[in-house]
Amino acid sequence: MSASASATVRVMSAEEIAARSGGDVRRLIFPQRGSVYAERAMRLRQLAAGHAMGDYLVFISMLAQAQQAALDELARGSGWAVPDAQAIDRASRDGRPPLAATDWPRDERWHREVLQRIVGELQRSVGPGPVADMLDRLAAADEVHLERQADALLNGVMAGLDLASAPVVAAALQVMWTHLACQLGEAPLGLLDDAGVCPCCGSRPVASITRSSGESTGQRFLHCSLCNVEWYLERVRCSHCGKTERVAYQSLDRAGEGEADSGERAAKAAVQVETCDDCGHYLKIVHTDREPFVEPVADDLASLTLDLLVSETGLQRHGVNLMLLFGAPESTAAPPEPA
Repeated sequence: MSASASATVRVMSAEEIAARSGGDVRRLIFPQRGSVYAERAMRLRQLAAGHAMGDYLVFISMLAQAQQAALDELARGSGWAVPDAQAIDRASRDGRPPLAATDWPRDERWHREVLQRIVGELQRSVGPGPVADMLDRLAAADEVHLERQADALLNGVMAGLDLASAPVVAAALQVMWTHLACQLGEAPLGLLDDAGVCPCCGSRPVASITRSSGESTGQRFLHCSLCNVEWYLERVRCSHCGKTERVAYQSLDRAGEGEADSGERAAKAAVQVETCDDCGHYLKIVHTDREPFVEPVADDLASLTLDLLVSETGLQRHGVNLMLLFGAPESTAAPPEPA
């Protein structure tokens, strides 16, 4: 694989997209409360069939289904505190996300209700083994431990993080922030100076996704790794540094393994890596016009081979997938091994 090879790809500029849509480019897409995790679970099950990481994808699909059940339960209860219109306006004027992941006071219900519900759902689905043991430890963990794990996850700190339980803890935090984002009622959030982080919670994206609406096609949105809000970023622009000159695209070869391709097939692939030789970062992009069922979190996990190939060239990932973190685990239990 050559990281410097560029694909000749015809994409619309922001101006062309705006022209096709009458100048009205939607800047934000809030998560659909009733389906966000259910659709993810369905896509994960589709991708798991015959996949080298099939067992892990199935486990994360079960986790996503438990997230949907927890989010549905929150919708039936009382609302959680969210910023009012004045607070959102102040945050917008200051260039701050109104629900900043590192600063927003976490309601203890994130672990007392949401996490415990997710753990309970999984305990009914997995058999005896390391995963069941990890779930038992999470069910019995005290508040201090859980809050420390949450702090590490939300601040991107690997030291002290239990990698075995991290996806489950992250799943509860995702439900909390998604619930809060839904409560904002599609409020007009301000743009941040850093277009590569979420304008709602300030988290990095997991990937970007192209969506079409009406007569406009191929609008690109970054998908938040925490709250599931999507925000617009014009095509062929690096999500890390914002430059456009040295952006290129790569995809897995037709066999799906062994090498990456940066030619004609890369221009047509449903899952690509958008690389930037200016800053040395990359982020995946998935295309709904090429595969209608692509889902940023699911397809990012299923294309881990592409991350490995690109990282071998020295490029660093701009985004993060909280369902699969890497580092030195603090416990002996491990998440499900890929098949």
